[in-house]
Amino acid sequence: MGITTNEVVVITGGSKGIGFASAALFLEAGKRVSIWDTEKPEDNFLDKHKDNLIYIKCDVSNEKSIINALEDTEKKWGNIQTLVCSAGVQRYSTVTETTEEEWDFVMGVNLKGSFLAAKHCIPSMQKNGKGVVIQISSVQAFYSQEKVAPYVTSKSGQLGLMRSIAVDYAPSIRSVAICPGTIDTPMLQDAVNLSADPEAVLQECADMHLVGRIGKAWEVAKLVNYLASDDASFITGQYFRIDGGMGVMIAGSKR
Repeated sequence: MGITTNEVVVITGGSKGIGFASAALFLEAGKRVSIWDTEKPEDNFLDKHKDNLIYIKCDVSNEKSIINALEDTEKKWGNIQTLVCSAGVQRYSTVTETTEEEWDFVMGVNLKGSFLAAKHCIPSMQKNGKGVVIQISSVQAFYSQEKVAPYVTSKSGQLGLMRSIAVDYAPSIRSVAICPGTIDTPMLQDAVNLSADPEAVLQECADMHLVGRIGKAWEVAKLVNYLASDDASFITGQYFRIDGGMGVMIAGSKR
């Protein structure tokens, strides 16, 4: 798949979910991975990949934290080839219900965090003469469920950021976005557990997809790894929906 070993990959939010699955596949391909997250991955994962994996505690919404994480990564392995912006949070509220603090928190992690990571990682990529920035956005960049105003706004913003990077840093830096449907991650589990009937919510989520199920994190990670590879060198400025057909039918459901 056009894999080059020893390339350096930065994954924000890489301790869980899609970011974690992506890290695992990059490591299998022989790449070096730097996870920037507020939470540490499992110790056995770190121990298993200790030669090619580092964890750096990082608040992606804070520029100084990003700068420190980049310095630590470059000190360890040199310049970066791939950035995966996977750090994300969710809050449930309408515009009138959303507090300023909630808005700033969601936008700070999901959108500002992607901006800051790209701002500081792109110069490192340019020293290599090439690189790729991958945004983990959402199908909700295109349509919305109820009461997710900050999240939808942040995920829509990531697509604009992706296009701007593609235009401004071509031809050496590629920029793409991945827009997953409902994926089985800790974020999803946290969301459904807010309901009085989590199993019913999970079934409703499954019914929204033409394939009749919720996606797996590794399925998205496979696409992440492909888009980071040399086989995808002719792809930039595009988004890719990996959503099981979600939203294709009227009302987004087969029922």
